[in-house]
Amino acid sequence: MANHKSSIKRIRQTIVKTERNRFYRTRLKNIVKDVRSAIEAGNKEEATTTFKVANQQIHKFVSKGVLKKETAARKISRLHKAVNAI
Repeated sequence: MANHKSSIKRIRQTIVKTERNRFYRTRLKNIVKDVRSAIEAGNKEEATTTFKVANQQIHKFVSKGVLKKETAARKISRLHKAVNAI
């Protein structure tokens, strides 16, 4: 167990940040899964609408610091390529 006030505070902060990041990462996985399922179903309209939502959410996650900019760009690029391939 930590002995200093600062280290006790850091532990508390880490717990809060870990929970928040877990929520965002799970949300990201579900968003990408929705787009992929629409692509596999061959539904172009649903795929484009879910892609727009995914694009906005992924950029929001970058601004919150959950994802790096390059990772987000790669994910968006691959999803966009898959949607256009329908």
